Amino acid sequence: MSQPLDTRQLRAFVTLARTGSFTLTARELHLSQSAVSHSMKALEGDVGCRLLDKMGKKAVLTQAGEQLLVRATSIIAEMAAARAEIGRLGKWGQSRLRLGASTTACHHILPAVLREFKDSFPKCTISIEPGDTPEMIEALRTHRIDLAVNLEPKPGEPLDFRPLFTDEMHFILSPEHPWARAGRVERAEIARQDYILYKRKSYTSAMIEDYFREDDIVLFSQLDMGNMEAIKELVKVGLGVSILAPWTARKEIEEGSLVALPLGKRKLRRRWGVLHWQDRRMSLVEDSFIGLCRDVTERMEL
Repeated sequence: MSQPLDTRQLRAFVTLARTGSFTLTARELHLSQSAVSHSMKALEGDVGCRLLDKMGKKAVLTQAGEQLLVRATSIIAEMAAARAEIGRLGKWGQSRLRLGASTTACHHILPAVLREFKDSFPKCTISIEPGDTPEMIEALRTHRIDLAVNLEPKPGEPLDFRPLFTDEMHFILSPEHPWARAGRVERAEIARQDYILYKRKSYTSAMIEDYFREDDIVLFSQLDMGNMEAIKELVKVGLGVSILAPWTARKEIEEGSLVALPLGKRKLRRRWGVLHWQDRRMSLVEDSFIGLCRDVTERMEL
């Protein structure tokens, strides 16, 4: 495989083709005339043919030189565009941020965070990929996203986890449910209920199963859904019981359309945070985003 051409020689060649003068080219590139002449000889030696003819004091392209000029001009233009794009990324706030987040975080956390983020970085381009923790780990692994707002991953993943807050899971019921009217959960009836739970392959679903397995209780999932808002609506009309963190149904609980009751004496808690691929240096915008996540979640009643 042949070696790529020297970009400094190509730049001198393109400039010389435009000016037609070794003197003007040397002045424009802040080089000596002999340096430009040596560079052209080296380029001709590299490509294996003559690229320039001298007609008096003027440099004229040969047919091979004309063909190379087309390619070289394109290469130099692409390099200039790449430099400009990278330069913009290095300036304050002019960057991109690729986020991943659970549907819960997308609905309840990100709007407030991104509203404040945009005030500080108005020219930052943001994209959001929704998904649960396992999906976000894969997105981080394949570099499709930079950060993810999700539950704490299982040990052993090559991730940096920046904790934000801890929540506690509760039974979420219609106010017409017998437990809601009694204000307590009948332990013996837990396994007899119909449940509307978040999708079965999620971390939350696995945590719920593990929690009740300790008491030899198996929950009957009548519906298995990936939409938290739809789950709440189905619980409201009495189609089943769900298990959610109350902060994700605060509005409904405050207005009385849903009721939250503890799972039992043992607590089922989850840790939320921002995931980042380990050992990858974070940018200014990523650091700032994590800081705003902390600020917003500290103000939320979780």
